[in-house]
Amino acid sequence: MKKCANIAVIMAAGKGLRAGFSIPKQYQDLKGRMVLERAVDAFDSHPGIDQVAIVVDPGEKDRINEIIAGNSWKKVTRIVEGGVQRFQSSQAAVKAFADRPNDNLLLHDAARPLVSERIIGDVLEALKRYVAVGVAVPVTDTLFFTGPRNDQILRVPDRNFFQRAQTPQGFRISILSKAYKYASNDPGFSATDDCGVVKRYLPREKIFIVQGEEKNLKITYPGDLDILAHWID
Repeated sequence: MKKCANIAVIMAAGKGLRAGFSIPKQYQDLKGRMVLERAVDAFDSHPGIDQVAIVVDPGEKDRINEIIAGNSWKKVTRIVEGGVQRFQSSQAAVKAFADRPNDNLLLHDAARPLVSERIIGDVLEALKRYVAVGVAVPVTDTLFFTGPRNDQILRVPDRNFFQRAQTPQGFRISILSKAYKYASNDPGFSATDDCGVVKRYLPREKIFIVQGEEKNLKITYPGDLDILAHWID
């Protein structure tokens, strides 16, 4: 049986300016390396990854080409133009590799620059048995369900039934393509998470969870860069 190829897609099309960044967070410096560069490094150096693509804002393609030229990456082979919303960028990635339905796609946030070799390896291993794989860490804080107004506590759910999603999220390309095909016919569709798209439109598909790590933190606020810097030797 032919071995599935493993394609990592680094999602770097976001503007990332809402939380006070002067430039998109994927282009911020993190101890001498750009956040995006550290994210790409993790996948380009992983022995289980065959190819790396980067999804970018169309207006940033020149910058991305300069970044690629300035690195010695061996597996970065493709730049994909992303959309305004995260799900539009995911759709663009799926479309770019739609001719490879039996291969695997790992979608990873560029703003998670310290993803470990162990997490990537565990996702790849899980994809040998499952067609959809998520990464998550347990919730440690008490959760309040507040309803749409967010001004009162309606319920306090059991946090043991919840986990915080991380990336990479891995999929057989045929499965993710099928889920997004259904989604494109839904006029009310919107999503920030690819596992959520599969669960919503292909509810019978099992989505396996790989244990994440706290240092696989997604940069949201400028102070997060300082937190991540402490984890870098």
